Amino acid sequence: MWRALISAPYLQPVIDRYRPRLAEHGIEVVLPETRERLSENELLSCISDIDGAICGDDRFSETVLKSAGKLKVIVKWGTGIDSIDVAAAERRGIRVCNTPGAFTDPVADTVLGYILAFARQLYGMDRDIREGTWRKRLSVTLGECTLGVVGVGAVGKAVLRRAAAFGMKLIGNDIVPVDPAFLSSIGVMMKPLDDLLADADFVSLNCTLNSTSFHLIGDRQLSRMKPSSFLINTSRGPVVDETALVRALESRRIAGAALDVFEEEPLPADSPLRRLDTCLLAPHNANAGPAAWDRVHENSIRLLIEHLNGQGR
Repeated sequence: MWRALISAPYLQPVIDRYRPRLAEHGIEVVLPETRERLSENELLSCISDIDGAICGDDRFSETVLKSAGKLKVIVKWGTGIDSIDVAAAERRGIRVCNTPGAFTDPVADTVLGYILAFARQLYGMDRDIREGTWRKRLSVTLGECTLGVVGVGAVGKAVLRRAAAFGMKLIGNDIVPVDPAFLSSIGVMMKPLDDLLADADFVSLNCTLNSTSFHLIGDRQLSRMKPSSFLINTSRGPVVDETALVRALESRRIAGAALDVFEEEPLPADSPLRRLDTCLLAPHNANAGPAAWDRVHENSIRLLIEHLNGQGR
């Protein structure tokens, strides 16, 4: 009998749907209490007799992996594996899997929703009316605006395709080459990051979190942006230096920001971001969508079964 830790917060509520299938393959479910993610200490308290895991953004550090003497596979529910020490896992023969591309469409839709909300001032007019103010705010059409996408991977490409349909001018930035055929098909011009930040009315961060993207956007980068521009982050919280962003928003150095992700999640109650009316906040939920979630549930369960039964590659 295998023991599988199921800590992914989206999978936990529906795990009973999969228990019979897991039992058929000799897999017993271990279901820890999880709010958003398990800390290193929380994992240390339960990992010693675990053979496999389906996790969210749990902190699988080298210390945790050293204590996981039976662990054979970690399946990340979703795409980003930045919370897992992959090198340490490889040294111990622990396979790390994920489900890339699972949330491309819902995340891209979310980015476009934020762009429209800012361009058409929807959030501000709603607030005005609720406060008893009848004010006609200045708004723009997307065809007048430039979108800069940092990280032209699957999600970045999907964001650019959506923006192209609205007639936006498109610029991109990535540290790896991007398919020229894609760029020419919708008219994307690749630029250095500083130039993108200076030219864009909307900057969408769609890069992965790694050593090159940690605090990619800080004081210097924010100072490059136009005072009328907006920053949107649906990638990973630490891509943005939140302290620098607060300074930029408080000083009106940029016009606003939309954050689906944060350096610390859940967002602390005392975070200064909460008091800024130019910053839209969401609980790391840009991936929301029943069809997308179901696909990730299925793929995660399949990967766990395959690797515990010696069929995974």
